[in-house]
Amino acid sequence: MRKYETENIIKVFQEDRDFNLIVVGAKKRFISKLTGVGDPETKRKIIGEEFIRIFEEEAAKIKDANFLVQGTIYSDVVESGTDTSATIKSHHNVGGLPKDIKFTIVEPIKDLFKDEVRKVGLELQIPERLVFRQPFPGPGLAIRILGEITEEKIRKVREAD
Repeated sequence: MRKYETENIIKVFQEDRDFNLIVVGAKKRFISKLTGVGDPETKRKIIGEEFIRIFEEEAAKIKDANFLVQGTIYSDVVESGTDTSATIKSHHNVGGLPKDIKFTIVEPIKDLFKDEVRKVGLELQIPERLVFRQPFPGPGLAIRILGEITEEKIRKVREAD
């Protein structure tokens, strides 16, 4: 996650919007899964799998939590490959998901491009500073770090972002 990302998300959705937001600190878990991995495509798949497993564990603690709503947008789908296009790169929320998911995935904006998603964000009164910021890859810092992930590399990329 970006530097201060967790705090910013908590402020917007928990404090400003009063959502029942559950924050899971899984940094060590992701780092342990990614230890020794340098290939970006492999990182994406590991992150997609681990994200789902953590979500399943957390969802099991909530009665009737049967859905995962994702922010997949159209470019994610196209870049991950379709019946009529080649794979440019997988996305953790498209090509990187495990096959044995225990809930239904809902992707309400998967047919929208980034500019259209921003319009929706503004209609939902999400702060402009979030709507118009530089998009951040779902696999986050792991993809921005070349080669193997270390705590020092994470610290450096957070400062540079």
